[in-house]
Amino acid sequence: MELLILVWRQYRWPFISVMALSLASAALGIGLIAFINQRLIETVDTTVMVLPEFLGLLLLLMVVTLGSQLALTALGHHFVYRLRSEFIKRILDTHVERIEQLGSASLLAGLTSDIRNITIAFVRLPELVQGIILTVGSAAYLAMLSTKMLLVTAIWMAVTIWGGFVLVARVYQHMATLRETEDKLYNDYQTVLEGRKELTLNRERAEQIFQQCYIPDAKEYRHHIIRADTFHLSAVNWSNIMMLGAIGLVFWMANSLGWADTNVAATYSLTLLFLRTPLLSAVGALPTLLTAQVAFNKLNKFALAPYKPDFPQPKAFPDWKTLELRNVVFHYQDNAFSVGPINLTIHRGELLFLIGGNGSGKSTLAMLLTGLYQPQSGTILLDGQPIAAGQPEDYRKLFSAVFTDVWLFDRLLGPQGKPANPALVEKWLEHLKMTHKLELNDGRILNLKLSKGQKKRIALLLALAEERDIILLDEWAADQDPHFRREFYQVLLPLMQEMGKTIFAISHDDHYFIHADRLLEMRNGQLTELTGDERDAASRDAVARTA
Repeated sequence: MELLILVWRQYRWPFISVMALSLASAALGIGLIAFINQRLIETVDTTVMVLPEFLGLLLLLMVVTLGSQLALTALGHHFVYRLRSEFIKRILDTHVERIEQLGSASLLAGLTSDIRNITIAFVRLPELVQGIILTVGSAAYLAMLSTKMLLVTAIWMAVTIWGGFVLVARVYQHMATLRETEDKLYNDYQTVLEGRKELTLNRERAEQIFQQCYIPDAKEYRHHIIRADTFHLSAVNWSNIMMLGAIGLVFWMANSLGWADTNVAATYSLTLLFLRTPLLSAVGALPTLLTAQVAFNKLNKFALAPYKPDFPQPKAFPDWKTLELRNVVFHYQDNAFSVGPINLTIHRGELLFLIGGNGSGKSTLAMLLTGLYQPQSGTILLDGQPIAAGQPEDYRKLFSAVFTDVWLFDRLLGPQGKPANPALVEKWLEHLKMTHKLELNDGRILNLKLSKGQKKRIALLLALAEERDIILLDEWAADQDPHFRREFYQVLLPLMQEMGKTIFAISHDDHYFIHADRLLEMRNGQLTELTGDERDAASRDAVARTA
């Protein structure tokens, strides 16, 4: 399996050590059976030392078996830790566009359900390994006792294993379908949790979501999990019954066919009884490994960025003067909408406002400008020099942003990831009217349960604390009360400019367009600059232009 091959590649020598311990455990188990056969069945040893020797072998078997299982489990957890960490890092390194295509529900399912299934598989993996090794070792021992009986028993066991695999294959099929259904359920959960207010207001919609979305997905999940469990339990019981049948077969061959004496038959039966638990455990563990392979395949299907362990330090552009988008074009893969060609030159220290109707391409332009989307064609230049396509981090280092779907982090960071400047934080807390509303402890924000407008203010504080040259604000003032909205345009934006910030603000507050150095408009994916009478008209009624 691909999953085990990856473990072998990443942990070859620990894996070899664990296998050696497992072989030693199997050898001790078979040796214990041989001890019972030779000292307690064939020739009864009545000496005093036989019991201490037997107990010593039992203790040694327990220690080595436990050690091999713990070592394999620890190896599995190290692998899962590495897999989870690499998955998170790959998400961090993947283009935002790809993350948006995948959706948070499927990624959360990967981080929770898929990683959990792989973890469970490695918890059960020792049972599978022990079962296989003990079966092979026991077969070698049984061959020494009676080759003919081994051949018949081997055929019987082959039928047992074949039947088990047929049933387990059906388990795998249902598990694969089950994983796809889990994605649907995670999406349903997200709908219920994120849309809770709307669903509370509109009970008809709540019923529609529950009856037509959740219930069919939940029933599909129930169907496949029941079928998977049915085939799994059938495989376990099939193996159980066939193992007991093998014992009867052994005594029939010994007594009816005369292939062996009673002592050999007893040893055969004892060995099969010894194998019964490990073999059943191995059959029981196999579906978890198959489920883990399904989960591993699902993680690989995300097509995230390749794993890189380091976080490269971006190069700064401290003395830039102009930023230019030249013939930049971007189009979405899942629809026909495209933006561009965009031609825009931004001068350091400017305050630019961008207007446009819904779906005009404003947010797409913001993503292109900040380097979060990569253009299909065209060039981004800094002081006339093209930005290297292979190092977008250098360019992104110019920007801090507050998007409409703002996410609040609980720690203030300054340049280079160092603690934020306390004087700057204190100053802007006062400007943002949050001094007595925000609890800070050593740069950590302790109270994030704020109103939407207050969250936007803290997001602006986080952006300013980074001390980057360009700040992008996407409808920042939309969630502010009228008084603070005026404060933002008339006081805060000029203060940012005094700090040397270049500000690119998406806004429809036409009363304040007079404060912008330049007014831009997006319409059907095309960017134009409004000047003269057009700017005056937009400043009187921006809504009319978005109609």
